[in-house]
Amino acid sequence: MRIWALFCLCALGAAAHDSPRALPRMIFTARNFLASLTPEQRDRVVFRFEDEERFFWHYIPSADIPGRYGRPRNGLTLKEMSPHQRALAAALLSAGLSQQGYIKATTIMSLEDILRIMENDTKSRRDPERYHFSLFGEPTEAGPWAYRIEGHHVSLHFTVAHGRVVGNPTFFGSNPAEVREGPRKGLRVLGAEEDKARALLEALTPAQLKACIVAAEAYPDILTERTRKAALEGQPSGLSASKLTPAQRKLLDVLLDEYVDNLPGELAAQRQARIREAGDRLWFAWAGVVERGGPHYYRIQSPTFLVEYDNTQNGANHIHSVWRDFEDDFGVDLLAEHYRTAPPGHGHEPAKPPAQ
Repeated sequence: MRIWALFCLCALGAAAHDSPRALPRMIFTARNFLASLTPEQRDRVVFRFEDEERFFWHYIPSADIPGRYGRPRNGLTLKEMSPHQRALAAALLSAGLSQQGYIKATTIMSLEDILRIMENDTKSRRDPERYHFSLFGEPTEAGPWAYRIEGHHVSLHFTVAHGRVVGNPTFFGSNPAEVREGPRKGLRVLGAEEDKARALLEALTPAQLKACIVAAEAYPDILTERTRKAALEGQPSGLSASKLTPAQRKLLDVLLDEYVDNLPGELAAQRQARIREAGDRLWFAWAGVVERGGPHYYRIQSPTFLVEYDNTQNGANHIHSVWRDFEDDFGVDLLAEHYRTAPPGHGHEPAKPPAQ
């Protein structure tokens, strides 16, 4: 309970995110967190910026990573931190998210306690303290450096270069999607992601709905899964935004805002800029049943970014959602600009993520 009290205090602080610049907060909180670590803990947390480790990500439980990939999920967990270190880690988490995003992240973490009870878990597979913090390089204004916060259903990545920061990819999941019994009955952490999509779906004409539905059966997971560079085969499919009425387009924008508003200030503004650049080059696609309660999937695709959402597992009560940037996941495009404009001798370009 002490851990969650500390997180809640930081959540209240997140409400003060009025400044459009997230980077100064990130530098301040990252340095404070690093300064609190013992040498042994720092060795667990800090990697070289160029390290291939920076591109590893997944949203399955940490206990499942070794069996699937033959390696652990790296970083220092909340469980391995002292109380004051957990508070500083919470501040670092808060620095990269809006108040909305911070509340989602910490509530998702708290669902591990519900899963532990539901599954009668006695081996600590489900643990709200099993979230890992990693830094790549040293926090500075110019960069390059990055940090990652990750565990079951939370995967957050922030990259700094050239005095700018990007926050892609951003993954949030929820299991259960709706808590159906117990003292937290009715809790839907990612309920808005479903409800706002359904509001758009229900506003479509029969002809528009026919164009929107790309598959009668929902996909078992988001299509891009944990790929390092987001890509979908073929041309965008679904209903084009150019075919929407002004009222329908407003509903699409409200849905997109739910993903934009998880990030603070300048990071949210970057996503809004992507949406403006796309204009009518947006496609809304749905797969699975239309009726509430059944397995369903949707995506919003543009030339530069992708939103994916699915709710198919555990009897359609298990959500995965992600914002991907086709060019700037893990700051790849930002870093390309950084190294193009860096003075001679500044350093070598980091290794590019391999195709996957």
